[in-house]
Amino acid sequence: MTPYNSYPSQSARTEVLSSFMRGVYGWMTLGLALTAALALFTSSSPAMMRLLFQFNPAGQAVGLSMAFWVLLIGEVGLVFYLSARIRHLSAGAATALFLMYSALNGVTLSMIFLAYAAAAIFKAFITAAGMFGAMSLYGTLTKKDLTSWGSFLMMGLIGLIIAMVVNMFLRSPAMDFVVSGIGVVLFMGLTAYDTQKLKTMGEMAPLDDATALRRGTIMGALTLYLDFVNLFLMLLRFFGGGRD
Repeated sequence: MTPYNSYPSQSARTEVLSSFMRGVYGWMTLGLALTAALALFTSSSPAMMRLLFQFNPAGQAVGLSMAFWVLLIGEVGLVFYLSARIRHLSAGAATALFLMYSALNGVTLSMIFLAYAAAAIFKAFITAAGMFGAMSLYGTLTKKDLTSWGSFLMMGLIGLIIAMVVNMFLRSPAMDFVVSGIGVVLFMGLTAYDTQKLKTMGEMAPLDDATALRRGTIMGALTLYLDFVNLFLMLLRFFGGGRD
């Protein structure tokens, strides 16, 4: 029988949870800052833009280069690898892969500066930050168990991806508007759901395993990072109108 005093105190549990969630939001914020910095740098560098995009003689972007597709495939591969191998990676390796993904995503997201005006990007970012913050706070504070949302949100995400692929061929503005609206609602829901799931994870985190705690922190940061970026992109389609 385990002695009473061997069990972690409530204050110790509270401190671990607090540390875990601070780490999640801290690394997520660092990842977003790195993404924004690389997107701005890339969009302001003519050499980088010529490397990633194809331009006509008038200087208008007309397509994506092979280098862009290589980077895009690389960052998708990094997400899958990090998600699948997180339990087997060292804390340092997990952190490095997350930051590498954030940097690559910043380079590929530079394309939004070709498609949208800076004012629309700014409004979408501010709105996404407000919505994300509200839903993450809800996920943290609500007493309602959001577990049942999981299967519904995953089915919605699959349907959203299919609809976006179909509309790549249909090019329907009406369908694009509907898809964007559904996407905003979906990623708001995912933000609350994932936040509550991470809170539960933090409550169960080991007190004496710093490596496992750090790995969980990085995986949590990646999860919320993806929720935020996708919410931002869906809102950008609303605030959109292309560049003049």
